[in-house]
Amino acid sequence: MLNHVSIGVRDIARSKAFYDSVLQAIGYRRLSEGEDSLGYGKEEVVFWINLADSPVPDDPKSGLHFCFVAPDRDSVAVFHAAALAAGGRDNGKPGIRADYSPDYFAAFVVDRDGYRLEALHLGA
Repeated sequence: MLNHVSIGVRDIARSKAFYDSVLQAIGYRRLSEGEDSLGYGKEEVVFWINLADSPVPDDPKSGLHFCFVAPDRDSVAVFHAAALAAGGRDNGKPGIRADYSPDYFAAFVVDRDGYRLEALHLGA
């Protein structure tokens, strides 16, 4: 249904360092870079990061989060570790979320701008 998603940040360099590491852990890479934008994906950009004067405020009650598909459970754990090492906050350690599905293996973090992120692998 969606072609891409864009988020706004105040510091492109800081976001580049964070997302280069975190998204690489689950098989995505930076495919586009401009003075005020970054684009990530596998073959085409599906996640844009743009410099913004008024990014979405850090609000854990907003319900906003982005879930990235991970190739396997190990990469979910690497995603989580990379996010914490890059200055992100833990929002749920890697593990099965049986209340969602018996094969729902995910980890949750908050990036340095307050965006809530999830890496998900469905299956064993």
